[in-house]
Amino acid sequence: MQKNFKRNNNLRVSDIELNSVDPEKAINESQNNFVELLPLEVTFKIFSQLDIQSLCRASVTCRSWNYTIRNSDSLWKPHCLTVRAVCQREIDDDLESGYSWRVILLRNYQKSKVKHEWLSGRYSNIRSPISLPEKIMCPMDADTWGEILEAELERVEKLQS
Repeated sequence: MQKNFKRNNNLRVSDIELNSVDPEKAINESQNNFVELLPLEVTFKIFSQLDIQSLCRASVTCRSWNYTIRNSDSLWKPHCLTVRAVCQREIDDDLESGYSWRVILLRNYQKSKVKHEWLSGRYSNIRSPISLPEKIMCPMDADTWGEILEAELERVEKLQS
């Protein structure tokens, strides 16, 4: 009821006060948020030490962390370059298309994991589509399947030699 009263009277009230049960607790939490307290360079240095999974988890911690992580392309670039070891063509194509590092990683991360599994021979003994682990598969283009087929043929040639 108090919220409606404040809105109806067009009073400016901070988001913290409107969205939290205990405004003092929210203010204290804000004061303990290093993203808001430290210089941006220090915050980036801290976040740059995180692996992909930890960076994604940190981004859902609170709005300020999400905003900082989501809008800091430099945090995503090293992870993209790691994925590029497996998906070079895909990453390079996305770069040429003007995608941000974060979007490139989102577009190619799962594909890189699946492609790596195929290229390493994990699925060499599969004889039927039914045997494929459906949960970890993802769509791949013809060029990617060509790379996988070439790697598989090289593996077979080595075994026959």
